[in-house]
Amino acid sequence: MQRVLRTPTKVGARRCKVVVSPEVSRRGIGGDRSPNAAADKGPKDSNFIHSDDDLEIKAAAATESVDGAADKSNPSKTTGGTEPKKRKTTKKRKTRKDQAVPKRRIPMVTDVMTTLLEFRTIYKKLLEEEETKWRVALIRGRNDLVRPHIAAFNIYKERYCPQSDNGMGYVGRIRGLQIGTVFNSSMELSILGIHRPLVSPVDHITNNDGTCLAVSVLSYTTPSAFNNNLDLLLAATGDQDSEIKYSALKHSMDARTPVRVIHALLNEPGDNSQPLTSYVYSGLYLIEKPGIEKVSEDQCVSTFQLRRVAGQKRIDIYDVLKTRSTEPSDGIFVGDISGGHEKMPISAIDTISNEYPMALQYMSQIQYPLKYQPGPPSGCNCIGGCSLSKKCACAAKNGGAFPFNRMRLLEDMPIIYECGPSCKCPPTCPNRVSQHGMKLRFQVFKTKSMGWGVRCLDFIQSGSFVCEYIGELLEDQEAQERVSDEYLFAVGNNYYDVSHWEDLCKKIPSLQNGPTEGGEIVFTIDAVNQGNFVRFVNHSCSPNLFPQYVLYDHDDKRMPHIMFFASEDIPPLKELSYDYNYAEDKVHDADGNIKKKKCFCGSVECTGRLY
Repeated sequence: MQRVLRTPTKVGARRCKVVVSPEVSRRGIGGDRSPNAAADKGPKDSNFIHSDDDLEIKAAAATESVDGAADKSNPSKTTGGTEPKKRKTTKKRKTRKDQAVPKRRIPMVTDVMTTLLEFRTIYKKLLEEEETKWRVALIRGRNDLVRPHIAAFNIYKERYCPQSDNGMGYVGRIRGLQIGTVFNSSMELSILGIHRPLVSPVDHITNNDGTCLAVSVLSYTTPSAFNNNLDLLLAATGDQDSEIKYSALKHSMDARTPVRVIHALLNEPGDNSQPLTSYVYSGLYLIEKPGIEKVSEDQCVSTFQLRRVAGQKRIDIYDVLKTRSTEPSDGIFVGDISGGHEKMPISAIDTISNEYPMALQYMSQIQYPLKYQPGPPSGCNCIGGCSLSKKCACAAKNGGAFPFNRMRLLEDMPIIYECGPSCKCPPTCPNRVSQHGMKLRFQVFKTKSMGWGVRCLDFIQSGSFVCEYIGELLEDQEAQERVSDEYLFAVGNNYYDVSHWEDLCKKIPSLQNGPTEGGEIVFTIDAVNQGNFVRFVNHSCSPNLFPQYVLYDHDDKRMPHIMFFASEDIPPLKELSYDYNYAEDKVHDADGNIKKKKCFCGSVECTGRLY
């Protein structure tokens, strides 16, 4: 597949002819092109307390953390003139055969503070919307609605909460969780996996043998009663589920595993009007001797003494609460940039520079030229479902074999023919994969150094269909005349240019006659004004996506769909990327000078140059 590389020409300048690459070539489609795009502005959180991240906990503890960092790409400023111009011709893209598939799923690639800031930005927007609905309902005499803060929280969990294993619970430290961090609600603690239950003071996990293990404890107190002695605490099991809590604390004591302690403080200093609660993370504690405390004449509760693990940063609760800002976190959040055109909302968030995504007439399907409307494809007669039988016409189109195994692409091919509208097989046919559209929750987000990018809130399995590049389908000549070349993507004219496709081209009937000798119309997809969220996907020298030509709604191989599949397991919140496949020293300005652009993808395989 090929990507048109062009830039606006100078007035009166001669336009250079663009050379087409045998592989996908894509300019930085998601990056911010402004001179300040590379500035690292970083999010600022008023509740961000300096951490003890380098602290080594020497207690005998079973700790589990989430490691990893998102790859970044940063299209920098170009050098040279403003004339385009050459598409790349030599760089070889990695094939799926060359890429190792991880043996296990990769954990999430974000930390607590980043997730906290983004949750506050999204929750604030949702809460405003739900409060408006609540007020309107009250005016109309309705009182059956869920309260706004609960409704907003439920919407976040359903639509915008990244898929994670927080439901399993973490033991010990959580990466990025900093001693002294102030949380505004138990919902924040729950979303981040710090303390999952919204009400219970003890969070626990269940081991394989059925025993319970405590992982975190809420210590309720009031400022008037608080003596700032954080080294020793007393945890009571209470009445509700007391047996489970006691068992969890007891097993943690016996196993010498630490628990996270969060102080829940009622009536913050200086606020005497409302019984508000703030939550301050105090660090790791070891559970010591159990005891009994009398709470009334005829009632006693079981207690455990907790001792703070030595060597951790010491904090003063009063100082933490007094010095933290009460200003809400800044940030821009849009619930759905697709305007309802996608099956699932495509959210957008910016906690870096507080900007909205660029304007876009959103489309969820390719727009074909009026004079090149493709006709219906030929189809198979597999009523009960397709098989590799010689009778299956779609299997024959693919060279006698289906490219998918359990809805996953086995390897990249010059072109794939999925079953289409003319086929008699059911929608569940294993040869119908990418045509069903997106099934994942995607999010456009502002990165620190390369403008907008795209990530998925769900785990993506290697070989799975991810998304399609959508835009206007243009004749190449019309594409050359477009003012902007930022989102041009040439298609359907390089089936024979990739060496490891040679044998496949001999098997696929539509490619057996070889390339057409001149005169064939070349098409390009332009997503500058009309398109979908895939236009924001950035470049990486170690990409996690690869493009694939697919046909299912017609048989015209000049106008295939550009479908992206996962080249590896992709954890939630990992930035999506693919190789733009530029060849160095092949891009020239209007005067013929070589243009150069650095690559800042951060990959260990980074070549240092985008072109």
